[in-house]
Amino acid sequence: MKNWVIIILSIVTLASCKVNRITVELSNPSDVAREKTTVEMAWADIVAKLPAVDVSKIVIVNAQSGDELAHQVIYLGEQTPQMLIFQVTLAPKESVELLIKEGTPKQQVVAKTFGRFIPERKDDFAWENDRVVFRMYGPALANENPSNGVDLWLKKTEKLIVDQFYHDDLNNGKSYHVDHGEGLDCYKVGHALGAGGIAPFVNDTLWVGNHYATQKVLDNGPLRTTFRLTYDNLPVGKKIYSEEIVISIDAGSQLNKAVVSFDGDFTDIKVAAGIFLHQEDPGNAKTDIAGGYNAFGEIATSDAGVPAGRNYVATVIPDGKMTGNLKQQDHLLAVAPYKKGDKFTYYFGGGWSQWGFPTDEAWFDYVAAFAAQLKNPLKMTVK
Repeated sequence: MKNWVIIILSIVTLASCKVNRITVELSNPSDVAREKTTVEMAWADIVAKLPAVDVSKIVIVNAQSGDELAHQVIYLGEQTPQMLIFQVTLAPKESVELLIKEGTPKQQVVAKTFGRFIPERKDDFAWENDRVVFRMYGPALANENPSNGVDLWLKKTEKLIVDQFYHDDLNNGKSYHVDHGEGLDCYKVGHALGAGGIAPFVNDTLWVGNHYATQKVLDNGPLRTTFRLTYDNLPVGKKIYSEEIVISIDAGSQLNKAVVSFDGDFTDIKVAAGIFLHQEDPGNAKTDIAGGYNAFGEIATSDAGVPAGRNYVATVIPDGKMTGNLKQQDHLLAVAPYKKGDKFTYYFGGGWSQWGFPTDEAWFDYVAAFAAQLKNPLKMTVK
């Protein structure tokens, strides 16, 4: 009888135990160090282990050191959480064990990404992280021959400077086209794809679009900013296509992730991610179809004619989908197939010789490593 009592008591004790943490092992299978790599976990997987977890009371701790990792709950514009992200640094072949548990974070995470609609400057949409700044053009520029291309701003500070640069330019006569110590906008886009935009490539012709029609921020820092733009008037020959593009930028990364879908009177077409080739400088390019990337470097010069080193641009098409590249219509193009209804993923971005990339080769190495890491992601085991 005593044995049965012990068994019953054990069952009751086990049933009353509450799982209050998740143990995650991350490993780097490659021979290359992974610096500040973003890790994603589906929120459903978190809730499955911690069903009553409060999004404001969750912490991630290194099981060995006890250090707390910064994290962000991602909503993607929804009312409920979609995923949890955090960043890790791992040496080649290194592994780390993390604990995800309920608790109060020791300190607020410093915002390293930001983006917003800029109605005070002709409907720009601008976004940034601690490395680089970008913008795309809105409806207020309709009469100025805008495009669906990407503008690149160069900066040499980890500060978030979008609001400051716009305010100083519009209110204090301090142009962001001139470097006042923290960076500048000296990149010319015009009616082109600029620093990594994308467009249909039909009948061996690149069909650059116009300004976006709508914009919406889906998440806004501290580690990732995501937004959606739609285009309702993309001329392709005598036809009109539409486009939706969801762009996200992570802290520490030079490149954005873009998920694109096109609609219109077609079934299968080609699309091209492009880098605008400014006529005043032939630049220096490195292309690798097998690696899935185009990388480019050129002279950067302020509006005042002051040399500003070199600016860099790249596009990366993962999963072996890049089928070719060519120079056409003043662009370096990375071409890939697209089927109606698909969501096409690629990456684009840029850098500066005054902020981390002293030579063209340094930029090319970064892009090659970025593309290689997409093929060899970190491995995750949930214990």
